[in-house]
Amino acid sequence: MLADTVVLAHGAFVLFVGLGGLLALRWPRVTWAHLPAATWGVVVEWADWMCPLTPLENWLRAGGGSEDTAAGFIVSHLVPVLYPATLTRNVQVALGALVLVVNVCVYGWVIARQGGAISVRLPLRRRGRSGGRPDR
Repeated sequence: MLADTVVLAHGAFVLFVGLGGLLALRWPRVTWAHLPAATWGVVVEWADWMCPLTPLENWLRAGGGSEDTAAGFIVSHLVPVLYPATLTRNVQVALGALVLVVNVCVYGWVIARQGGAISVRLPLRRRGRSGGRPDR
């Protein structure tokens, strides 16, 4: 059960890495979380690193006696998408390049829509009791 939760989180993160830039069209502050995530995704693919969630999933499955849940939806449908049998080094490099190209295009679109820059303003400080000056 916990391993399935980690797989779902892993899948959501992979989707966020690949397509999270689209969220910046509506919510520009998402950029602060998405750019590091997308960078991580590209580096993991290009450097042939293993995502830390992978050994965690394996450890939870091994410790949880998940042999009887092997026919479950997550194991039979989501795991093969995250860990395809055909994943080779060349496929990893291509996936990293795909993530990079998709996100460069999306952020180019975001920048063009916003007139030349990504506006990721932080929330304004609340004004204090001293009139118009912010608290210090």
